[in-house]
Amino acid sequence: MFLRKLATVTTFVGLMGSAAYAANCGPEGQSIRILASDFPAIHAVAGTAEENCAGGASEFSTNHTTEARQIMNAALTPNPSEYTSVILANSTLTQLMNDGLVRPLNDLVEKYGENISPNLLITIDGNVMAVAFMANSQHLFSRTDILEQAGFDGIPATYEEVLEAAEMIRAAGIMEHPIVMNLSAGDGGWNLAEVFNMIYLGHGGEFFEPGTAEPAINNEKGLATLEVMKALAGYAHPDHLTHASNETQGLWEAGQAALGVMWGSRGAPILDDEGSSEEVTSNTVLSAAPTVGGGSIPAATLWWDGISIASNVSDEEAEATFAALVSALTPEMVAANNDDAVWLLNGYQPGPAAAGVSATAQGGAKPYPMIPQIGILHAALGKELSDFLKGDESAEQALADVEASYRTSAKEAGFLQ
Repeated sequence: MFLRKLATVTTFVGLMGSAAYAANCGPEGQSIRILASDFPAIHAVAGTAEENCAGGASEFSTNHTTEARQIMNAALTPNPSEYTSVILANSTLTQLMNDGLVRPLNDLVEKYGENISPNLLITIDGNVMAVAFMANSQHLFSRTDILEQAGFDGIPATYEEVLEAAEMIRAAGIMEHPIVMNLSAGDGGWNLAEVFNMIYLGHGGEFFEPGTAEPAINNEKGLATLEVMKALAGYAHPDHLTHASNETQGLWEAGQAALGVMWGSRGAPILDDEGSSEEVTSNTVLSAAPTVGGGSIPAATLWWDGISIASNVSDEEAEATFAALVSALTPEMVAANNDDAVWLLNGYQPGPAAAGVSATAQGGAKPYPMIPQIGILHAALGKELSDFLKGDESAEQALADVEASYRTSAKEAGFLQ
């Protein structure tokens, strides 16, 4: 899989060329309807596709929403589906493939993929199911001025050091709640579960028994993960269970945090000169996700974002949509939006906003697993962990509840007998 090669991302992008491409928009008179998340890099791709190809389409619409993950399966289930494409990531591709809602792209890649590097083709069982164009990961953001003021030397490299630094900041009276993380229990608890996933992988955990769909998180590594999460939450804002990316970015830009674990795609908007202050931006450093529990790899999951095409649309709409989106993956688009993402495309020049994702990848962080049942386990974690963080139940009970919830859903889905 492509993500296993992310550790060489800086070398890879350095070898890319800078040739200009002419847009080939495929068949005219078709409806192009895109569902996508709401952040700058995705806007850049969809917006460039619209500039290139809307003139020849009967319709060109894009829905950028923070709820894309929640609505995509329902939106693609009708025939014809509400959207012709979803711009998605590791977990959401699996989510849609489980229901047969996205189509293989082999023929379209053959026709329109002349300028697509083979490394960008997400191939499963011989079928190209998506075309990746950017990398992402959660990693550490640090306020160097506050760390220095508190007497902490350097940038924390482990979660144990993050907690040490947070205590020093609190003890010095600088901030009572110096940590921000995406711990939201809303929207099914996806963000909360992802924090568990990252720290659990950092402990060397495995989600399932080898070769099976049997869950394997109710163990010492799972308990250690919850202990770290509880400790981190103790230094976070009291409303941390409502905080996703918009909230954590807002706290950071307002100067109300000193240590954050946030998505790399938030790096550029945090480092720019909008919505914050010179004091914050000039002292913000992006670095690899911390290790944990004596582990040697960053406690993170590596992600890609890419193009998929709906199954339940006509072949003509599928072709026009694919051609339009691929037409946007150019050095010119990258140059105009260089700092909005860690682009996996020709012409990308890594800058300060990419430092954390690149360092996390180079440190050997694991990709988010692309296995069919992972979404069910992720949902169970999101549903069951908030009571533990609220102090309403023990870590042991929380993990037992996760396993029970997972088993019920996995049996319904046919993954377990």
